[in-house]
Amino acid sequence: MNEFSIKKEILIPQHDSAKSFYKKAIVKRLQSGDIVLQSYSTDVAGIFGGKPKVKGSYSQTTTRHIKEFLKQKGIKVESTKQILKDYGGDF
Repeated sequence: MNEFSIKKEILIPQHDSAKSFYKKAIVKRLQSGDIVLQSYSTDVAGIFGGKPKVKGSYSQTTTRHIKEFLKQKGIKVESTKQILKDYGGDF
């Protein structure tokens, strides 16, 4: 993503049993109004034009980041398979 981010926030667990993601999950709010989730150093998911997108399948920890991010945005989350079927795609 080469769009300018205007704000970065650490993703704080609200639905996950973890107390913290140890600054490994960052939410970037872009000038365009879109929101991108960065897990470790990779952009893995986002909300673009109000629609969720997930780039692909990742490690268990990154998947937890993705699920937490989507749930916090009020998006249906069941299984990794469901997430990829409903929201999978490049951005």
